[in-house]
Amino acid sequence: MKPTDIETFVQVGALTVDPDGSRAVAALSHASLGADATVGQLWELPLDDGAGPARARRLTRGRRDLAPRFSPDGRLLAFLRAVPGGKPQVHVVDARGGEPLVVTDQPLGVGSFTWSPDSTQIAFVAAVPEAGRYGTVDGLGPDAEPARRITTVRYSGNGRGYTIDKRTHVFVVDVPDVAAEPAYEPAPDVPVEGDGPADAPSPVPAARRVTHVDTDHGSPVFTADGERLLVIAALHDGRDTDLRSDVWSFPVPAHDADDARTAEPVRVTGDEPLDVAAVAVGPDGRAWFVAAELGPEGRDFVARTTAAYVAEAVAGGFASPRRVTDPAAHDLALAGSDASLVAVPGAVFVAERRRGRGPLLRVGADGSVTRVLDGDLEATALAVGDGALVVAVATPGSAGDVVAVSLDDEHRPAGEPRTLTDLGGPARASGVVVPVEEEHPSKDGTPVHGWVAVPDGGRGQSGAHPVLLMIHGGPFAQYTVGLFDETQVYTSAGYAVVYCNPRGSSGYGREHGLAIKERMGTVDLEDVLGFLDGVLASHPELDADRVGILGGSYGGYLTAWTIAHDHRFAAAVVERGYLDPEAFIGTSDIGSFFSEEYTGADPAHRATQSPQAVVDQVRTPTLVVHSEQDLRCPLSQAERYYAALRRGGVDAELLVFPGENHELSRSGRPRHRVQRFEVILDWFGRYLPV
Repeated sequence: MKPTDIETFVQVGALTVDPDGSRAVAALSHASLGADATVGQLWELPLDDGAGPARARRLTRGRRDLAPRFSPDGRLLAFLRAVPGGKPQVHVVDARGGEPLVVTDQPLGVGSFTWSPDSTQIAFVAAVPEAGRYGTVDGLGPDAEPARRITTVRYSGNGRGYTIDKRTHVFVVDVPDVAAEPAYEPAPDVPVEGDGPADAPSPVPAARRVTHVDTDHGSPVFTADGERLLVIAALHDGRDTDLRSDVWSFPVPAHDADDARTAEPVRVTGDEPLDVAAVAVGPDGRAWFVAAELGPEGRDFVARTTAAYVAEAVAGGFASPRRVTDPAAHDLALAGSDASLVAVPGAVFVAERRRGRGPLLRVGADGSVTRVLDGDLEATALAVGDGALVVAVATPGSAGDVVAVSLDDEHRPAGEPRTLTDLGGPARASGVVVPVEEEHPSKDGTPVHGWVAVPDGGRGQSGAHPVLLMIHGGPFAQYTVGLFDETQVYTSAGYAVVYCNPRGSSGYGREHGLAIKERMGTVDLEDVLGFLDGVLASHPELDADRVGILGGSYGGYLTAWTIAHDHRFAAAVVERGYLDPEAFIGTSDIGSFFSEEYTGADPAHRATQSPQAVVDQVRTPTLVVHSEQDLRCPLSQAERYYAALRRGGVDAELLVFPGENHELSRSGRPRHRVQRFEVILDWFGRYLPV
């Protein structure tokens, strides 16, 4: 697989199921080098017993169509469409097909949306720009805008830029009649004396604003009666200095209401500080949410595993929520979309993180937990209809495919899962190596779980392949079994790739993740080196004398830390690294809490875990890769580290990508992603030739 083969990696975004259970619609996307963008459309997948890959049908032809949702009555399909040069807006179309109608015209676009139970309204989230900013005044460019007066601790976000002047808020809009006469631009006419110019009909219906507090709001869902909206937000005092978020219940504005405030919101979550990741409402009226505890101060986020909570519907609102899963037994994972938590009567479907996999669970209101999908897969999105559950999964042979599971009358799995797509076929045709799962001891005997991917050829030949030790970000994240472009590109270039989930990673329980709190660069360093040594000892076809190392974000941190303490590596790539915990404070979008929680409150103790503090010990040729608009690990982290390497006489280069942020390798411009691969391969080819 060459770097340009990233075009063959098809991603499955949100899913939706026709309420009658007859078909699903999936948002599929892929990188396009020609368009230099991620492009994608909506595809229909029949759910009858004979459904298969050949029966998938493209429904839309937009440049980027995503987030499909059938209306509860099945008459309409809503989705987000981003036209070239424009922002994503909600569109609706007759579920039988036809021309979509635009429903929103938000200046910065729509982030997510949901249907009302009666299919007459849509609630959506949109960033509201401060007057005079972000193009709200014609001819007033960013450089001519007024100065920003900042009084908060947190005021920016990676991928978003400044957030204090474009807070996300929730709106409600009435759904137009898709069968009505279109609105036409009036033709010029001679004005009648005394009459003013005729108002042109608005092409989109007017939206009614629901939220007003100066903070971000997200993930709206209607209550079962359609009278209120549940929204995730931090409305409490102290929200600028802690990490707490809650589920709040807002009344839905009347159809003739303006943006004036209505009744005060009601908190659905309890008094305990929680970080709420997602919320859903079932047809039985129950409210579900997934959240992690944050400790009494609301800041203790390190290695917090998540649990499911349920709040019973009662007259006038909801009862106090109950935690129904044990976070020590199940770390419930969400893929970051509003379609990753789906409620049915008496239960909710959600994935978990477990040893490099993402099995799908059914969690009952009584606390029962049933595995719905298991094995070598990671569930990333899901949706349910009458008798059918559809799930997007990543597997060793595919970056994303769609699986259907039949449900009985109690919404429990019935029968074997059926795979509806073969989206990984093009990637496999370009050449895929299936990694081998292994476990090797760390220095203290702790087993370390990971994988090794060995290129084809050289079997039985001792030392045939140079090796790359690859380290993931996070740190509370994990490598998984899903098809990974990084592994495939490097193995295709002739390198064996070794990667694992050291202590500090997710998927192995909270104690495993907590092991590096205020001890970064200790047992995690021992784990990655112990796993590497174990792989090298058990694979004679790998050349133990020709080894490179690379990683991004926290992986960039541990790469930089490793090459300061172990000089066996022929070359290194430090990408978007967390390299100076002290300088991180006040510059990163998470700098107000990350360094203090992970490396401690004492500056002297933080320095004992800082790659910048030991950069003078580095001897390994090092390529430093960073993005200009990275606000998670700011560019200054790379610039200071690179400058210190050069001052120390280390052979080093700095590669900076314009217009990209912390997500370059995952969702950056396709041409930049290819260039990144090519430069990394050139760097290793220079010092670690195949």
